[in-house]
Amino acid sequence: MNISMQAKTAIICGSSQGIGLATAIELAKLGATCILMARNESTLQQAVEQLPASYSQQHQYLVADFNKPDEVKLVIESFAANNPVHTLVNNSGGPAGGPILDATEEDFIETFNRHLICNHILTKAVLPSMKEANYGRIINIISTSVKIPLPNLGVSNTIRGAVASWAKTMANELGQFNITVNNVLPGFTDTQRLQSIIENNAAKNNKTIAEVQAAMQSEIPVKRFGTAAEIANVIAFLASPAASYVNGTSIPVDGGRTGSI
Repeated sequence: MNISMQAKTAIICGSSQGIGLATAIELAKLGATCILMARNESTLQQAVEQLPASYSQQHQYLVADFNKPDEVKLVIESFAANNPVHTLVNNSGGPAGGPILDATEEDFIETFNRHLICNHILTKAVLPSMKEANYGRIINIISTSVKIPLPNLGVSNTIRGAVASWAKTMANELGQFNITVNNVLPGFTDTQRLQSIIENNAAKNNKTIAEVQAAMQSEIPVKRFGTAAEIANVIAFLASPAASYVNGTSIPVDGGRTGSI
C-alpha cells in the first residue's frame, strides 16, 4: 500500500494545536512538506519546530485569521501562485455552543464565513496546481453532527451540514481530475477544546470534571475519548495515494458514538 507523501506539499489549517497539528505531524512522517496555517504566529513557530523532517522537508507556516476571509484569500493566493499544493486540510475552530433559538443572525454569518467561505477560498486557490499535477486531496475536518445534529450546538450543526454538502458537490466536480474531496468527522477527542467544554459543563451543572467526563465517555462504545493522533491517522490515509478511490465521503472517527450507519 502506497502511503508515501514524499515530494508532496500539504497545507493544514488550524494547525498550531490539536487535530490540525497532529495531522501535520503524521503527514510530515510520511514525507510531506507541511505548510501550517493559523492566526497566531508564535504558536505556529513552535508547531513547525515539532514537525519531523526525515526527508529533508522545509516546513513553513502562513499567518491568517479565518474570521477575515479577505485576509485568508490574500495569504493563500500569494502562496499558491508560486508553490504547488497537493493536499489541503480545511480545519477551523467551531463556534460557541447553545440552542439554535439563542443564536443571532450574525452568529450564523460569522461561522459560515469562517468555515464554508474560507474553505471555498482555499480550495479554489490550490486547484490549479492540483490539476496540473493530476493529484489532489481536499480533506475537511468537520463534525459527527453532519450525520446526527448534536444537542446545544445549533449554529455548528447548521454550518457543518452546509460544509458537508459543499464538499460532496465539489467531489462530484473534481473527481475527473484525480482530485478527491472527503470529510473526517471527529467525535469526542482529547484536545484543549474538549477540556474547555468539560470544564464549562461541570461549572454550569454543578458537577465535578470527573463526573462530566465519565458521562460523556459512557456514550462511546469504546468507553474513552479519542486522541488527536487517531483522527490524524485517518486524515493522513485520505491524503495518501492509497486513498485514490475514496471520494465524496464523510467518515466518522468517533469510537462508534454516532448512532447511524
